[in-house]
Amino acid sequence: MHRLLIVISLVTIFLINHTIAADLTPEIEAAETKAELLEQNASAEGSMASPSPSEIITKPEVQAVDPAGAEPLDDAITCLSRSIYWEAKGEGTAGMEAIANVVMNRLGHEGFPNTICKIVMQGQEQGSCQFSWWCDGRSDDVQEEKSYTIAKEIARKALNRQLTDRTDGAMYFHHRKLNPDWSSKFIHTIDIGDHIFYKPSDGKAN
Repeated sequence: MHRLLIVISLVTIFLINHTIAADLTPEIEAAETKAELLEQNASAEGSMASPSPSEIITKPEVQAVDPAGAEPLDDAITCLSRSIYWEAKGEGTAGMEAIANVVMNRLGHEGFPNTICKIVMQGQEQGSCQFSWWCDGRSDDVQEEKSYTIAKEIARKALNRQLTDRTDGAMYFHHRKLNPDWSSKFIHTIDIGDHIFYKPSDGKAN
C-alpha cells in the first residue's frame, strides 16, 4: 500500500509538471519568435522603427523563457538576460540596464556580430571574451532568482526598444577597478555602478 501511494504521488507530480510545461509552451514560442524578429530589426543598420503592438514581447512571455536560468544559450532573450545578470546583478536597475544598452548598441554596427548571442560570446575563439562571464570557466547557470527576473524584464524592454540608453551610445565598458589599454582610444560617456562606459570617437565599432 505504501509503495502504491509513492507511485501515485510520483505520477501526479509528473502530470502536474508536464501540464505546466505544456501551458507555458505557447508563451515561450511566442517570446522567442518575437525576440528573433526584434533582434533582426535592431541589427538592420539605420532601422529605428518602433515595433508594432503585436510584435512587442509581453511580461508573461519573457518570464516563461528559461525560468530557472539553466537553459542553453541559444536565443536572444536568454543570451541577453544572462549577460545582464552576470555582468551587473549586484548593481541595481541602472547598472543592469546599462549592460543591456551596450549589447543593443552593438547590434547593426560593423565589427560586431548581428545576433545577441554571438555578441555576448564574441572573442571566445581568441581566449579573450568581450563579456567576461562567458569564458571565466564558471557555471553560467543563474543563482539568484530575483535578480534574474529583473534581468529578463530589462532584456524584454531592450528588445522592445522601450529602454532608455543610459550610456549615451556606449559600445564598451570595463569594471572601475581596471584600467585597460584600450580605454584611452574611446570617448568616456558615463560611470554607472561598478562600470565605466565608452563609445568610439567616429561612431563606428573598432
